[in-house]
Amino acid sequence: MSQPFETLISDARAFYGELAQNNNRDWFNENKTRYETQLKKPAKLLLETIAPKLGAMLDQTVTTKLFRANRDVRFSKDKTPYSLHLHMMWSPQGNGTQPVYFFGIAGEYVRTGAGLMSFDKAQQSAWRAWVSEREGDALQTRLDAAVNAGATYGKPELKRVPSPFGSDHPRAELLRRKSLVLWQDHANAQSDLVGAIEQSFAQFEPVMDDLRTFL
Repeated sequence: MSQPFETLISDARAFYGELAQNNNRDWFNENKTRYETQLKKPAKLLLETIAPKLGAMLDQTVTTKLFRANRDVRFSKDKTPYSLHLHMMWSPQGNGTQPVYFFGIAGEYVRTGAGLMSFDKAQQSAWRAWVSEREGDALQTRLDAAVNAGATYGKPELKRVPSPFGSDHPRAELLRRKSLVLWQDHANAQSDLVGAIEQSFAQFEPVMDDLRTFL
């Protein structure tokens, strides 16, 4: 199953390495066929290959998204027109706002991810109520297990523990979070890209199942 994707990582890195030196419309248009053939087509096939496998694991329908090559520069000081990465996303379609799953290739990383990028107001309240009780201890145990298996996750966004919780709360770090996303880097995924993504998503799943619990 990995055969169609054998060169996707190397092709993407070569393309973006050149684009970084020529990030303009003329160069991109001259290389658009290369982008469509070597990056976009296999990326869409990868999305379609993973979707039913992830859907079976989650027991729900999964939709896919390949992020556009063009950057949104409307509110950015950086006006270079094209992104220097190939990003894909799988979104489960169950009730509520579900954790989403990612895969990305850039010059400096090949990475899977899964989680909630930003809690909305209702999710934030539910999260704090959930992790402040004993469920927070179980979640931390699963996060530690994911890290031991090779995953990482970012630091909490808030500097202080939100009220009404005290600064000495045993789950202060979780309470200071406004999002939770697990990431895993894949230095040697080229030979079996589908297998690497599947394995990574399975390792994330205990934590993702926790996120779905409090939604």
